[in-house]
Amino acid sequence: MTERPRVALALVHFPVIRDRSGSVGATSVTPLNVHDLARAARTYGVAPLYVVTPLLSQQALVGRILGHYREGYGAGANPSRAEALRDVVLSGSINEALDDLCRRAGGYPRVVGTAARQGPKSIGYPELAAKMKEGSGPWLLLFGTGWGLGPDAAAQCDFFLGPVRGPGEFNHLPVRSAVAVILDRLFGK
Repeated sequence: MTERPRVALALVHFPVIRDRSGSVGATSVTPLNVHDLARAARTYGVAPLYVVTPLLSQQALVGRILGHYREGYGAGANPSRAEALRDVVLSGSINEALDDLCRRAGGYPRVVGTAARQGPKSIGYPELAAKMKEGSGPWLLLFGTGWGLGPDAAAQCDFFLGPVRGPGEFNHLPVRSAVAVILDRLFGK
């Protein structure tokens, strides 16, 4: 059996589309997303999880969350949460996350964006899973907050996964739900 390639996630808070008008900027970190994405990543053996934000106030928030569960009261009170959060890395930019993953994995990652709409560079889930199993890698999956990845973030992607769709027309999953569905499609048994 070949070793699974190194796959990491990035929860991107900048540059993202912030609103319906299409303005690009930063979004606020939602602590629940940090917890839930860390748990999903740990469940599927994906690491690290980068939380990408250049905003110092948001970096301080993530630092408090991680400190509480890694060294603080939460480490003893909720060991499984501490285990999930051990692989979270705070990053000021996508490029910083890419550089860190390159150092950890010994090679520059292929970048896969996610979007709620079909677009250029689209790849299907079975096709991406097959590419990942071929042993190429490392890989970085970008998940945009707000209304999705901004144009500068999208330009860094080698591929884009198609949208997660249900049986109806409504298509506005929270990022933590989309991450869980996508990880299961790529790595689930």
